[in-house]
Amino acid sequence: MRVHLGSDHAGLDLKDHLATLLAAAGHEVVDHGAPTYVADDDYPVYCLRAAEAVAADQAGGLAALGVVIGGSGNGEQIAANKVRGIRSALAWSEETARLAREHNDANVVAIGARQHSVADAARFVEVFLGTPFSGGERHRRRIGMLAAYEASGALPPLPAGS
Repeated sequence: MRVHLGSDHAGLDLKDHLATLLAAAGHEVVDHGAPTYVADDDYPVYCLRAAEAVAADQAGGLAALGVVIGGSGNGEQIAANKVRGIRSALAWSEETARLAREHNDANVVAIGARQHSVADAARFVEVFLGTPFSGGERHRRRIGMLAAYEASGALPPLPAGS
């Protein structure tokens, strides 16, 4: 699988570590930066590129997912979610990483490098990449609602009796 990585300075060391691990596991790693440590760099520069690449690969029929990394992972997740076709989830446990894929068909995971040990963060990514989407009807329906909103800006109808 192709895995796109993007991080700011706070996630640089973890990104570089993950790139090595993922390549050793047989993934095709595409590193969108940051290339070097710059204390006041801006995460959108790198995370938007990683997310754009995931969206383009998936639109082209390629198996691709993304990992965006910062100090908390929050800004990186927000940035990735600005890209049409991206569903980015912040993972803070193996369970949240698994559910992001299984229930939400997330295609980018955000990790807070300052929030977890390197071993834990690597495990979250491993779980995320190794978990398939369940394909359950309710999950497909919900993802469809989000995709329709993203395309049209029209809110889904309220359920009867709301």
